[in-house]
Amino acid sequence: MTDTNLALTLFQEKDLRLVETPIPEPQEGEVQLSVRSVGICGSDISYWQHGRIGKQVVTNPKIMGHEPSAVVSKLGPGVTRFKVGDRVAVEPLNPCGKCSLCKAGHYNVCVDLKYLSTPPTNGCLCRYFCHPASFVHRLPDDVSFDEGALVQPLAVALHACERGEITIGNYVFVAGAGPMGLMAVLVAKARGASKVCVSDVVQSRLDFIKTIGADETILVGMEEDPKVTSQRVIKTLGQEVHVAIECSGQQNAVSTAIYCTRPTGKVVLVGLGKDTVEVPLVSAILKQLDILGMVRFSN
Repeated sequence: MTDTNLALTLFQEKDLRLVETPIPEPQEGEVQLSVRSVGICGSDISYWQHGRIGKQVVTNPKIMGHEPSAVVSKLGPGVTRFKVGDRVAVEPLNPCGKCSLCKAGHYNVCVDLKYLSTPPTNGCLCRYFCHPASFVHRLPDDVSFDEGALVQPLAVALHACERGEITIGNYVFVAGAGPMGLMAVLVAKARGASKVCVSDVVQSRLDFIKTIGADETILVGMEEDPKVTSQRVIKTLGQEVHVAIECSGQQNAVSTAIYCTRPTGKVVLVGLGKDTVEVPLVSAILKQLDILGMVRFSN
């Protein structure tokens, strides 16, 4: 065990530094974790570039990162589920466990939720951090640390597909071929989707997503009319989709998702864009669509 705790710390917009911080000691119900791998999320990039995401603003230095895999390095008082040396993935949150939402199982929208690397909570791009043992999970021996770091974004995609109730035989549209789009394709296919069509503005992303399971891809122009894009999706698949998963947060992509979804279908909003966007609400109403928000994951 090293006696230093080097941490990637964001001080303000575009001001990232490697800083030595104290090695934390686990409190009651916590484990100390020795970090092995951490994924870089789009939110990490946004915090670095803009110093904020929506209402979450960096006002004090914070350690980055929320997609870790690790090894248990010390047990806090009362922890019996783990032993030192266990390989683990981490749910990077700490809900209150007492509010009505937590008691209903919706701890991802807890009124007093603490989430790694979301101000003012520090993240895990460091050598050691402590976390509640109840939100730490053992990794199977055949899952690598890098794969373990992908459990968090995979859980987000799983939550999105569960919200959309994707099932056998569904036709699915995924807007955005970034990491969340990739995960959404994998989960949709695993749940039995017959066809998955993915759109993006970058051809190389579409080329890659085709190799991991997307049936069809569509390169979209930056200023392309969503009605045109939706017709391209429908023509490519031969029908409207049962479920659309919007992973980009872009206004045009949200509109495309609404336009290409069949009556009584579902549109799941995953991507975070501007606070306010203009979308074809009448189209959604007349088609009796379910427009579903989702955040992170639970259970």
